[in-house]
Amino acid sequence: MSLLELDGVKVHFPIKKGLLFDRTVGHVYAVDGISLKVEAGQTYGLVGESGCGKTTLGRSVLRLVDITEGSVVLDGTDLAKLPGEEMRRFRRRLQMVFQDPLGSLNPRQNIESILSEGMVAHGIGKDQEERREKIKSILDKVGLPSNALSRYPHEFSGGQRQRIGIARALVLEPDVIICDEPVSALDVSVQAQVINLLEELQEELGLTYLVIAHDLAVVRHISDTIGVMYLGSLVEEAPSDALYAEPKHPYTKALMSAVPVPDPEVEDQRERILLIGDLPSPANPPSGCRFHTRCPWAQAERCSTERPQLRDVGGGHRVACHFADEIAAGTLARTTGEVVPATREGVEDAPVSEELAAATVPEQAGPPEQESTKAETAEKTDAAEPAEKAEAAVEAAGQAEQAEKAASAGKPGEAAEAPEPEGAEAPEPEDEEAGQAEEAEKAEKAEKADEAGKADKAV
Repeated sequence: MSLLELDGVKVHFPIKKGLLFDRTVGHVYAVDGISLKVEAGQTYGLVGESGCGKTTLGRSVLRLVDITEGSVVLDGTDLAKLPGEEMRRFRRRLQMVFQDPLGSLNPRQNIESILSEGMVAHGIGKDQEERREKIKSILDKVGLPSNALSRYPHEFSGGQRQRIGIARALVLEPDVIICDEPVSALDVSVQAQVINLLEELQEELGLTYLVIAHDLAVVRHISDTIGVMYLGSLVEEAPSDALYAEPKHPYTKALMSAVPVPDPEVEDQRERILLIGDLPSPANPPSGCRFHTRCPWAQAERCSTERPQLRDVGGGHRVACHFADEIAAGTLARTTGEVVPATREGVEDAPVSEELAAATVPEQAGPPEQESTKAETAEKTDAAEPAEKAEAAVEAAGQAEQAEKAASAGKPGEAAEAPEPEGAEAPEPEDEEAGQAEEAEKAEKAEKADEAGKADKAV
């Protein structure tokens, strides 16, 4: 006989409606008829997508939620029929490691108070000193220092808090520990440490685990037997290696096809099964097979009307599918869904056209420093233009003066023939030339001063 047996366990939550008087208008079928066995000293892994009822099933084993129908037998005792006080005493043999380590630890209690609380309730240890020594030994097993007794949960990291949760379960010396997502909130390196710790404690203390998770890699590493849940029911159960080597149920096939393989050659040859539709509501599950609304191989005549039962297909491999053998043999064609290469999922294989490749890239604005440098250069250029014009005007005036001098030098007779006023003496030719040169020099200086003033104003 197995250490823990579940037979037809159902957990239905009523949906109530009304203002003055609540009336039940329906139920949420969180767990709907699950049967499984957990052998002593082994690990049973329970997987499935979020909302399928894994956590509710684990809580129902400890009677943290009421069982609507079915039996939970631990070492020959049906826990579903035990009254409250007897169940409280019997719960010492069943402990749970919760998903959120920080939320499951009282922030107002130190670690010694948290761990000794259960020991006091179940009468373990003669006095506080004896309990403290046992707590220190348990903390040493889970890799925590003894000085952690006086510290509070917020002073530890996530992995250390999860170790405290494991230590709280171990101090009561249980037979079965239910681990609800024990590593989902931890980093990958810390996940490996906690999983290895669970395996070491199992070998040392002979513990039995029911591990609830959605990480298929974690479950494969730690589990001996794996059960796959879908919408409140168990659709497949098999030894770990057999389930990963050859899944039988279409839902399990889709789950396994989503797991990446760290081998490029194997990954290139794998296929990804894409399911259609959304997960149905547990308050209104489909008739017949719960998976037939999303199953790629569903047959409307049978799958939508007849609910399949778990049947053994050999080697302890149980599957709840009418056409599991036909699907495995390849004689049943797919009706819906899509199968694509795993490496090409969501990747467009169309190459880029030459026109797009040769398209010019629009000029992008440079860094602010370059932009400001360009602006300064433009300002300097605009300011230099009037100065250049002024210099050109001065140069032109000089050329005009030289031309005028040359013209004056070439026609000396014309100046002598000019009429002279009465009573004035005619100037000598040398004095006349000197006067003309002096007047030209003054005119040149005045013109240069005028042009220089204009240039200064322009600048």
